[in-house]
Amino acid sequence: MAPKYAVQSACWVIALGTIVLYAGEVAVAESPAERRGLRFARVHCAPCHAIDRVGESPLPIAPPFRALRLKYPVADLQRPLAEGIHPVMPRFQLEPSQVADLMAYFKTLGR
Repeated sequence: MAPKYAVQSACWVIALGTIVLYAGEVAVAESPAERRGLRFARVHCAPCHAIDRVGESPLPIAPPFRALRLKYPVADLQRPLAEGIHPVMPRFQLEPSQVADLMAYFKTLGR
């Protein structure tokens, strides 16, 4: 009987963990644009930058998003994102909708 309870307990822990993770994302990114911006940042930015309110960037020379938000007004980040930011970064150009979503997510870092 012990293994049955262990499996049930493990299932509850996984379910609770999933709910907590989802609730954390929703608490940070509430609007559809904020959620899309968070997803974009996780896929395209998080390999180098810390994209959350805490933590260090995986690539030490890549500033955490929260530092960018403090250093520059969020509105000032739109043009560089649309045109490509820095020669050290990978070459990219975001679509206007992607820039808007990312800006919406950046604003959540100040909440």
